[in-house]
Amino acid sequence: MPKSRDTNPLFSLFLHSLVIALALVFLTPLFWSLFTAFKTNSEFSQSPIAPPQTWYWQNFVEAFTVRDYAFPLYVLNTVVITQFCVIGTVLSSSLVAYGFARFDFPGKKILFAILISTMLLPGQVTMIPVFLIWKNLGLVDTLFPLILPPFLGGGAFNIFLLRQFYMSLPRSLDEAAMIDGCSPFGIWWRILMPLSKPALITVGLFAFTGAWEDFMGPLIYLQDTRRYTVSVGLQLFNDEYGSSNLPLLMASSLMHILPVIILFLIAQKYFVRGIATSGLKD
Repeated sequence: MPKSRDTNPLFSLFLHSLVIALALVFLTPLFWSLFTAFKTNSEFSQSPIAPPQTWYWQNFVEAFTVRDYAFPLYVLNTVVITQFCVIGTVLSSSLVAYGFARFDFPGKKILFAILISTMLLPGQVTMIPVFLIWKNLGLVDTLFPLILPPFLGGGAFNIFLLRQFYMSLPRSLDEAAMIDGCSPFGIWWRILMPLSKPALITVGLFAFTGAWEDFMGPLIYLQDTRRYTVSVGLQLFNDEYGSSNLPLLMASSLMHILPVIILFLIAQKYFVRGIATSGLKD
């Protein structure tokens, strides 16, 4: 009996080789950034592609002490904004999703359809109206335009993801909790939230990545350089020093993306489970 392609060792070897080759292609920019970050400026000028002959760690130290580039302050601002965004997104999106998943009210399907349709709108469409709202409130050049929106719903995609997850949980859990005297808010907080850890971690990862790497928001709303985030600070550094000291710029960039990489590697198992178990149940 002929072997299927899935059990053929030659086909399996070819498939794995193809996957490894594609992975190396996608990782090439990261490897180049890593090699550049550990070179001196003179060595980079002589060999911009080859790995460093001696690993120069001083670039990572100098990134914190470059004149007119307050990297530690930018990191602190980014951490403050990111933690509020993660907390706000997880709490508000889960609460809205709980309402759509567990309650029946007039216009529910229409409201949910409108909510989902907002994902079709590009950010450029709402950029100016939203800016004018914050300007009229007198909150431009503060952190509020960056940390308050996540507490106002958490985003349509996150609501959809959590709604699908909540609908996969049996309603008998809610009924048992109600018999024991638990309120609707208590059911959400004490029953559904603990059971939704994979989906909540997935939403938290999306929120963390979006807030940590956000460039347009801080660029629009922040004017005082002391409130800048790392993304905007890197652009300032690139404008002033990038052409003359690219290794230092790459060192700063690597320190910026390192938390995202580490967090994803740690929470990868929950991320996959959160996506896989959300399903498409109506």
